[in-house]
Amino acid sequence: MGNVLIETIGLSKSYGIEAETVPALVDISIAIARGDFVAVTGPSGSGKSTLMNVLGCLDTPTSGTYRFDGVDVSALDSDALALVRNRKIGFCFQLFNLLPRASALANVELPLLYRGINRARRRERARAVLAEVGLADRSHHFPAQLSGGQQQRVAIARALVNQPLLILADEPTGALDTRTGLEIMALLQRLNRAGHTIVLVTHDREVVTFARRVLGLRDGRLVEDRAQDVQVQAETLLCRATEADGT
Repeated sequence: MGNVLIETIGLSKSYGIEAETVPALVDISIAIARGDFVAVTGPSGSGKSTLMNVLGCLDTPTSGTYRFDGVDVSALDSDALALVRNRKIGFCFQLFNLLPRASALANVELPLLYRGINRARRRERARAVLAEVGLADRSHHFPAQLSGGQQQRVAIARALVNQPLLILADEPTGALDTRTGLEIMALLQRLNRAGHTIVLVTHDREVVTFARRVLGLRDGRLVEDRAQDVQVQAETLLCRATEADGT
C-alpha cells in the first residue's frame, strides 16, 4: 500500500435531511497510485464534482473512509483539512479563479503566502514554476493581459507551487478552444511524466483519452474503472495540427 496515494472505502455523500436526503456518491471504493493520471468522467449530475470536492478535502463524506497519503482525512476537522489542502493538494479550475488585480507572479505566490513563506522564497519558487509552465516572460502580466491558455497555465503553476502530492483539475480545458486545450493537456501529461499525480474531472470524452486510467460515474455510483489501452499523446496531436496548418 506504500504506493497508494488515494484510497476510498465505501465512500458515500448525501445532501439534505431525513426524507429529503439526496445521494450524490454511493459506496465508492477506489485506490489511486502515486504518479497516476486519472480522468473522472460521467454525465451532468453523476457525482464528478462531489467526488473531486471530497478528494480535495473541500468536503467530507457522509459515510465511508477516505485515506490520503496514509491518513484517514475523513476523520479530520476543518482546520486540519485546510492544512492538507494547502500543503498537499494543488487545484486548477475551468474558469482559472485568478485574482484579477494581481500579476501572474502574485497569483502563483498566493499558496506560499498562506503558508507564511517569506517574500524572497515565494518569489523564487513562483518564478521557477512559471518557467516550468512556459510563462517566464509573463510573470508581471495581469490576467486580463493573458490569453485563456496562459491564464490556465498560471493556474497550473499556482497548483504546483507548493510541490503538492496531488493535482486536481476540474474541467481544465472547458473554457478553451480545441488547440489551446491540447496545449494544456500536453502540459499536464509532461507534469505527469515528471512524477506528478493528476486527477482530472471532465465530461469531454476526447480529454479522457489523454489519461492513463478512467473512472466513470453515473448517478453517484462507480460504473467504470479501467486502464487505458492507449494513452493518446496531446503533443503528437499538436504537432499534427501544426503541420496541417503549415505553421
